[in-house]
Amino acid sequence: MVVPKPLGPDSVVRVSSSQVYSRLGDEVAILELDQGVYYGLNDTGSFLWNLMQKPVRVNEMRAALVEEFDVDADTAEKDLLRVLADLRDAGLIEHVDLS
Repeated sequence: MVVPKPLGPDSVVRVSSSQVYSRLGDEVAILELDQGVYYGLNDTGSFLWNLMQKPVRVNEMRAALVEEFDVDADTAEKDLLRVLADLRDAGLIEHVDLS
């Protein structure tokens, strides 16, 4: 089993190609195609999902969260890294190596 590289502020992520999604109002419903599992994202998750349609740095996502929502940078980063790790573990996003 390959252990994924840890995500940090300079990591770049994007949605994976093994999913399809649909917007439902302020939320997003996602079907992970390999396992056939559905996931739902609330309005904050939907905001992040929109940012990840193209490769984006975690620190850029944190800045966008701080600007859009009433949250401080430290809390935003901590929560963001947790959510991104969960999305990656579910196969919904991937860590992009730009080197």
